[in-house]
Amino acid sequence: MDSTFWHDRWASNQIGFHLPEVNPYLLRHWPGLGLANQARVLVPLCGKSLDLMWLVQQGYGVLGVELSEKAVQEFFQEHCLVAQVSQRGSFKVYQAGAIELWCGDFFELRREDAAGCTALYDRAALIALPPLMRERYAAHLQVITPQVGSGLLISLDYQQAQKAGPPFAVSDDEVHRLLGAHWRLSTLEQRDILAESPKFAQAGVTRLEERVYQLAGC
Repeated sequence: MDSTFWHDRWASNQIGFHLPEVNPYLLRHWPGLGLANQARVLVPLCGKSLDLMWLVQQGYGVLGVELSEKAVQEFFQEHCLVAQVSQRGSFKVYQAGAIELWCGDFFELRREDAAGCTALYDRAALIALPPLMRERYAAHLQVITPQVGSGLLISLDYQQAQKAGPPFAVSDDEVHRLLGAHWRLSTLEQRDILAESPKFAQAGVTRLEERVYQLAGC
């Protein structure tokens, strides 16, 4: 899987991963993290998620990272925001108030770029990546976020042989293996959402579990 795959998905508007509302898990569980007002949140592979604006409205700063410039531009257009655009290393940065969306390859984000972020929100990053890239993603997170002490991760788990990703299946064991050395992980919620996911049911998937993890600094 390379950057062309995601650019093509956005170009053809094949963005079923984009939710038309704020993620309900975020609404339920983010307040429980007890973050300081104006804390800055790192959101990898953020797309044009409505979650970004919700976080800003709650008083947080947001650093979102997204490969597709189309997604970034649409976010600002759809929220009627005028962005200042600058170049920072290999990233094209769109900023309006407390929100910055960095357009470029997440794996090129440096520790100093994310230095102000003390929280992490991953709704659709880990599950967007095939196995080897998940390994790389987790390792890169640990390098660039030593100061991140809180966060939420949402995963999806099913029999991968029953349907090809993305979104990819990531088991509870794998989540702990990838991230457990850097954060303490607590499962806040687990639901079988197969009845709400006709594409998975039609593909023959027999179990589709979403899990919500709280991340806390070790």
